Amino acid sequence: MRRLELAEMNAFVAIAERSSFAKAAMHLGASRSSLSETIRALEEKLGVRLLNRTTRSVALTEVGERLLAQLRPVLDNLDAALESVNVFRDKPAGVLRLTMPRPAAKTVIAPMLARFLAAYPAITLDIAVDSALTDIVRDRFDAGIRPGHRVEQDMVALRLGEDARPTVIASPDYLARHPAPKTPDKLQSHNCIRMRFASGALARWIFERRGKSIEVMVKGSLITTDGDLAVRAALDGLGIARVPRSSIAELLCEGRLVPLLEDWMPRSVGFFLYYPSRRQMPATLQAFVEFLKKEARRKASASPRERA
Repeated sequence: MRRLELAEMNAFVAIAERSSFAKAAMHLGASRSSLSETIRALEEKLGVRLLNRTTRSVALTEVGERLLAQLRPVLDNLDAALESVNVFRDKPAGVLRLTMPRPAAKTVIAPMLARFLAAYPAITLDIAVDSALTDIVRDRFDAGIRPGHRVEQDMVALRLGEDARPTVIASPDYLARHPAPKTPDKLQSHNCIRMRFASGALARWIFERRGKSIEVMVKGSLITTDGDLAVRAALDGLGIARVPRSSIAELLCEGRLVPLLEDWMPRSVGFFLYYPSRRQMPATLQAFVEFLKKEARRKASASPRERA
């Protein structure tokens, strides 16, 4: 039997972990047809079927499951071996794979992206923006950014800035047609723009005042998983939305959106960078962590105008 090629191992693991040729092709930067040919050749070489595939699904056979269990540590050890060479470079080099929701990409990463890539020109950032809670170990990400309450306890976590604060907002046009609610219970008579998590659960509208917490069951004509769409709908006067304040700061300053019920808004846990506890952290991730720490110190010592 001929030895397995690295490309064959990577292709098989990528498909097996994602249960999809299309997603694996996107991850590897290859065509779906080339991956199909690679797996077909691999199965012929081994003399066994590794994947059961139909037009709609891909599933591992029992032999495929055994091979996947054997190959994962092999590829992890290979990554570690290559990473051990990386520490001898003057500047870290390689691909750093990150996953995060859209608000984190917009408010945490985008403002410092150019500075980081200028400081580390040999690093390529591969950023997946996804509201779903990703298993970074299974999906082979180096790190992720999520709200603190969604980070698993066995992960190393680094706070990124202050705690976030949700804000209930509406446009001046909407408020000209509908009196602004003075207390949370008055929201029940308004058209509210609701958010749905990737899990399928609707975001809860929770308020706090004087140590007391209340939840309001709002209703409305729009439910979305996209925060930008919710903001757009609020700007267009469709109704009242509840979004992270950091995502609409400019719109509030411009007067295009109006904050409501500010005395009732609770503080929520801000974003954290998280990654698995490893004996040897990849040099690319180590550089990213140190850069984020420097950014935090820079913002802490800067004037409000300089923090952008």
